[in-house]
Amino acid sequence: MKPLRSDEIRGSWATLLLPLNADDSIDYGLLASELDSFAAVKVSGVYSNGSAGEFYTQSEAEFDLVNELLATICEKAGIAFQIGASHMSPQISRERLRRSKALKPSAFQVTLPDWFVPSWSEIIAFLDTMAAEAAPIPLILYNPPHAKRRLLPEEWLGIAEAVPGVVGMKVPGGDAGWYRTMQPVLSRLSVFIPGHTLASGLSRGALGAYSNVACLSPAGAQRWYELCIADPAAGLALETRILSFWQAHVAPLITGQGLANMAADKATAAAGGWLPGLSPRLRWPYRGASAETITKLAAAARAALPEWFLPSSSD
Repeated sequence: MKPLRSDEIRGSWATLLLPLNADDSIDYGLLASELDSFAAVKVSGVYSNGSAGEFYTQSEAEFDLVNELLATICEKAGIAFQIGASHMSPQISRERLRRSKALKPSAFQVTLPDWFVPSWSEIIAFLDTMAAEAAPIPLILYNPPHAKRRLLPEEWLGIAEAVPGVVGMKVPGGDAGWYRTMQPVLSRLSVFIPGHTLASGLSRGALGAYSNVACLSPAGAQRWYELCIADPAAGLALETRILSFWQAHVAPLITGQGLANMAADKATAAAGGWLPGLSPRLRWPYRGASAETITKLAAAARAALPEWFLPSSSD
């Protein structure tokens, strides 16, 4: 797969969720079926080892097997893919990137070192080294809501100027004021925001989403992205319904039940039903959604977004 420029990283990218057996081992057969499902509905791209991929739980052997499978299936299907080389340890992150560079992803995703808040000079030193190791494959910097250092718009511009190997960002996004302050960055980096704010994000200069709503339905999320491009007003109208569903039924899994973000992603995927056999369980010690929660979430999703569950043309 060829490395992507910042302006080529766009669309609705699906996250590679981690299917688990009853003993907490990875179900590689179901992982392959998951990738085949993404290929069948022609998502814009696939990325591994984000939070929903539970990268922080994987052994190095598991990391290698997951990403070899990702590369093999995506290359065969002609789908762009990114490898998440993130880790709490910068040394392990660097080694993961080094080993998986031979798989030739479209880009690597990394997070900042996480044990202690890095200074500005330490951030640049980390990104300089990772970009040099990855070259000519570019970097996407994932700065999640729970990061110990949440980067400001002027810091993103500083990164774009100091480290040309960083071509994109995965961030929570913001309001209209945030997008105004991000204008100098939008012309330099591919800005990806959460899936449930895709339409409004695109209208303000973002290029796509590493999509939580693709967990609910990869086909539905891809159709929505295509609608946003073809008919922005219709895309924004659909976002209103998606946000209403998300705030009423998905956000409370985190704010009310105390589940982690990745538990909400797995819960929506199990409720979506597009990958039979996927459990909402997370690897120990994190807790997943209950069967009762999944049943209620599935009914609510189909009532709120019935068109997302129509058979795709590839079925």
